[in-house]
Parts: sequence; C-alpha cells; structure tokens
Amino acid sequence: MYRQMARIRMFEERAAELYRAGELPGFLHSSVGQEAVAVGVCAHLTPGDVITSTHRGHGHVIAKGARLDRMMAELYARETGYCRGKGGSMHIADLDLGILGANGIVGGGIPIAVGAALALRLRGERRVAVSFFGDGATNTGAFHEGLNLAAAWEVPCVFVCENNEYAESTSRRVHQRVKDVVTRAVAYDLPGTIADGMDVFSVYAVVGEAIARARQGRGPSFVEAKTYRFSGHHLGDPGTAYRSKEEVEVHRRRDPIKLFREKLVREGLASSAELEAIDGEVAAELEQAVRFARESPLPKPETALEDIYS
Repeated sequence: MYRQMARIRMFEERAAELYRAGELPGFLHSSVGQEAVAVGVCAHLTPGDVITSTHRGHGHVIAKGARLDRMMAELYARETGYCRGKGGSMHIADLDLGILGANGIVGGGIPIAVGAALALRLRGERRVAVSFFGDGATNTGAFHEGLNLAAAWEVPCVFVCENNEYAESTSRRVHQRVKDVVTRAVAYDLPGTIADGMDVFSVYAVVGEAIARARQGRGPSFVEAKTYRFSGHHLGDPGTAYRSKEEVEVHRRRDPIKLFREKLVREGLASSAELEAIDGEVAAELEQAVRFARESPLPKPETALEDIYS
C-alpha cells in the first residue's frame, strides 16, 4: 500500500513537471493529497473487479494496477499508451485490468459502473464494480439515477465519493446544503458511511465492509471519503482565488503519505530505511517510464479513425 501511494504521488509530481516544461499536451488534474482513497479502496479489489474513474483519475488507475510506463506514454500522446495516445490524461482505460475508463464528464462513470455491476450480477459472479467521483458529481442526474437503479436492482456496486470540498473552484458550502454528502444515500435506502480520506487505514476499513457486502450479494453501498486536493483544479489553476493559503496548509499537515509513514514506523511495521528504499525504487521506475514515453512513436495519422468503437 505504501509503494502504491508513493507511485501515485511521484507520478503526479513528475507529470506536473513535464507539463509545465511543455512536454505534455492537454490538461492534467492532479490527485496529490487524495492517494489514500485510491489505494485504500483498490487494495480490496481483484483483477476481475472493475472501476470507473474521473478526470482526476491517475491515482485510481495506478492503484488498480496500471503500469507507469504506459500511463506516461498516454500522457505524451504516444502509440504505446493505454489508449494508443488518443485518450490522454482524462480517459485512460484498460479492460484487462478492470479499468473501464477515466471520464472527463463529471459523474459520467457512475451509470457505467452500475451497468457493469448489473452484468456481474446477471452472470452470478462474485465480482464488484466501484465508481469513484467527486462531491460535485453528486449534484448530477447521473448520480441520482445511478444510485436509484443500483438500489432497485441490488447490484454489487460500491460508490466512492472523494469529497475534496471543491467542485472545480466552487466550495461545497455553496453548491450543497447537506453537511455530509453521504446523507444523500438515505434517499435510495443505501448503507452510507464516512471514511477519513487522509488516512489509508480508515479508507481500507470502511470500504472493505462495503466491498464485502457487495461480494456477498447484499447490494450496493455509498462511502464518502473526506479528502483534499493540494493543487488547484488543474495545473493551470493556482487555486488562490477561491481558497486561502492557510486553508491549504491546514490540510497539508495531514498529508496522507506523511501520516502513513509515521504510523508504519511508530508501530514497527517498517523502518524509515525500508520506506526510503521503496521511494528510490519508485523513482527509478518513474524515470524509466519517462524514457519509455519519450522514445515511443506518435500515432500514425491513418489510425485516427481506429478504436472509435469496440
């Protein structure tokens, strides 16, 4: 779990450097600060389980097992990327890994996950679907229709809301009256629980119960993971117009990787030297991924209309 969190953090930080240097096209939405949610959830998933992700999806797909070299190649728009260089940061998918796609449409992955979960139920398989989305997505029709159908059909789906308190630049205090997003699960008679999204142990424990419930054929659940993104909405957004430096600093004190390291060392589960060794291995993996992406070919123009349908 620590290795996966380190992979996500270093991937996001390196991608940000490359983007600002002009090497990556398109937009990047960093998940730095939210690593505990992706890892705490995906630690329970098997290769046969499926997820849907968001525009801020690098962490989810890495936690589900995506390779950093193919991830980086996709950001570089290269043929060797997960979507052959045609999807970019917001649309990485790999059906073999159970990644049904990151999605640039807010809330767009929710009905896809419900459909996938229905297929799993009809096949009688003990597999689950997990849908990641932000607090802003819970205002969309896709969210309400998706939860209603999931409840009515009793499908094995776990809805994970990464509540980072901002829908782009709009504070949740402005766009919602409810104190906790999980309150909305009551309307669909779904079990709803809250996890500390800055603590991977909390996420792991809370989501574990929801996933076990789905595997046992007892239907869907809703989990609100209270987290925070340290950067702006995207890398071109400094985030200073709608939140103060003091607010960001308060949340940075609860950096999920810092908290995780401290707990591992304090409880004797790992030494600082062991964790630093993991950091070094991940850094080397990441540099190899960048080399792989830079050396990979661009998609050929004649393939522009391929892979539109499958």
